[in-house]
Amino acid sequence: MPIINRAAELQGEVTAWRRHLHRRPEIQFDVHETAAFVRAKLEEFGCDEVVTGIGRTGVVGVIRGRRGSGPSVGLRADMDALPLTEQTGKDYASAVPGRMHACGHDGHVAMLLGAAKYLAETRNFAGSVVLIFQPAEEGGGGGREMVRDGLMERFGIERVFGMHNLPGLPVGHFATRPGPIMAATAEFVITVTGKGGHAAMPHNTTDPIVIGAQIVTALQTIASRVADPLEAVVVSVTKFNGGHSHNIIPDRVTLEGTVRTLRKEMNALAEERLRAIAEGVARAHGARATVSYQANYPVTVNDAAQAEFAAGVAREIVGPSQVTADVAPLMGGEDFSYMLEARPGAFVFIGNGDSAFLHNPAYDFNDEAIPYGISYWVRLAEAALAA
Repeated sequence: MPIINRAAELQGEVTAWRRHLHRRPEIQFDVHETAAFVRAKLEEFGCDEVVTGIGRTGVVGVIRGRRGSGPSVGLRADMDALPLTEQTGKDYASAVPGRMHACGHDGHVAMLLGAAKYLAETRNFAGSVVLIFQPAEEGGGGGREMVRDGLMERFGIERVFGMHNLPGLPVGHFATRPGPIMAATAEFVITVTGKGGHAAMPHNTTDPIVIGAQIVTALQTIASRVADPLEAVVVSVTKFNGGHSHNIIPDRVTLEGTVRTLRKEMNALAEERLRAIAEGVARAHGARATVSYQANYPVTVNDAAQAEFAAGVAREIVGPSQVTADVAPLMGGEDFSYMLEARPGAFVFIGNGDSAFLHNPAYDFNDEAIPYGISYWVRLAEAALAA
C-alpha cells in the first residue's frame, strides 16, 4: 500500500504548519506557544479529548474510532527546540535569537498533526488513538514527566510508538531494529585540584592541567581496554576549563563530558572505571580529583514484536527494499525510552535525505518526508486498532 493520497494532498498545509513552528522555536518545558498551536489544531480537527499540562506542558489528543470499542495506541512526537543560532538562510528561519529547531521536532509535530487530521476525518479503526505531544526531549526528560503524570494509565495506552527523522537515510526510507536502538546517556564533571603557581617554576606546583590532560587520555582506555570489543560504549570529554593567564598555573581545572552505552551493566562499569581513573591519576601526581556522575536517559529498547510490526507497516507504504529492520543502534540518547519502559512499542527512523546532521546549525527538516510520516502514523494506528 503506497503513500496515502490524502497525506500527499495535505503536504502543503502540513509544511506550512511545520515552517510556522520552525520560526518560533521554544526550549525544553517552555513550549507554551507550540502547545497552544497543537491544542488549537487538535480541537479544530474534532478530537474527542484534548488535554494539556501532562508532563507540565505536554498535550494529549484522543481520537476514538467508529468501528467500536478496543484498545488504545499511543503515537508520540516531541515539541522542543535547541539553544543554537540557525545558519540555514531559509526564509522561514528561526525568528528567536539563539534558538532553532535543529533536530526536526517541528517536522515531528507537523507530521503527527497531519495524521491526526486524517484520523479524525476517517476514524477507520476500533479503539482509540492517543496523540502524544511531548515537551523537553532535549535534556529535560519530558517523556519521563509525562509517564510520571500517569499518561499510560489515564489514557489506557497499551502500546506506544515514536518516530525521529534521520539525516543520511534517504527520503522515503524507514529504519528500526528490535532491542536497543538508542543509547543510555550520562554526564560527568571531574574537578582536579592541585597547587597553582608561576608558570616559569612548575616544580613548585602540582599542575592540574597536566594531570587533567592525562585523565582525558586515560579515560579512552574504558572503551579500548575495559569494555569487551563487541560492547558499545562512548566516553567523550567535551569541556576542559582552567586557568586565566599565560604565566600562571591554576589550582584547579574541570573536565566535563558524556558517557553513552547500550546496556545498564556497561554504564555501571563505565562509571566505576571513570571514577577510579580520575581519582587514581590525580592521586599519583599528588593532586585530588572529585567526580560528579549523573545518569540521564535510559537505553531506548524496542520490543521485538512491536519493532517487526512497525517495520511491516513501513513496508506496506514504501516497499520492502526501503525498510531496514536491523539498523545499527545510534549512540545518541532519546527520552522516548521512558515510554518504552512503561509500555511495549517501537521507535523508528524516517529518512531526511542528504541534509546536515542533527544538532547542527545548518540542519533543516526535509518537508518531502511529510507524506511518508503521515502515512506511516495513519497505517500504524489503523493496523494496531484493526477490528
